[in-house]
Amino acid sequence: MQASKENYDKLNRFISQLSEEELQTPFDFFRDPKKKEAHWKRDKNLRDVLIHLYEWQQLLLNWVHSNQKGQERTFLPEPYNWKTYGQMNDAFWKKHQKTTLEEATRLLVQSHREVLELVEDFSTDELFTKGVYQWTGGTSLGSYFVSSTSSHYDWAMKKLKAHQKNCECHS
Repeated sequence: MQASKENYDKLNRFISQLSEEELQTPFDFFRDPKKKEAHWKRDKNLRDVLIHLYEWQQLLLNWVHSNQKGQERTFLPEPYNWKTYGQMNDAFWKKHQKTTLEEATRLLVQSHREVLELVEDFSTDELFTKGVYQWTGGTSLGSYFVSSTSSHYDWAMKKLKAHQKNCECHS
């Protein structure tokens, strides 16, 4: 989970260096034909990115806590599945359109801390051996932690760097 801490710190350093103009300019990736995934159109600002990270960490926290209590549930809440999770992401986006950047930042700080605390409850074997927990399906519990933290922080960095590059092109 060291990568999670490092990528989180790297993301926060990058965000702290964004100019006021970069923070105020809405994301616009429409002119880039390589950016086809739905999230390039969905997220319009830093708040949207931070909320996306926060909501996916909430999925992880709720999923692990429920299954630890014996309340079996899937990672993605009903009615979503791995084919329709884009709709869930859109619902997260809509839910938080009135959330401020300050609140989004606070929520992510809190959820990041909670995820790091939760991961400490597990041994390396419990995290990275497949099949330890029936509720993780065919993968390891640790892979869910990695996906919800360090991999997602990388995703956020790529998006913010692309936005910063766009701002340079238009100034």
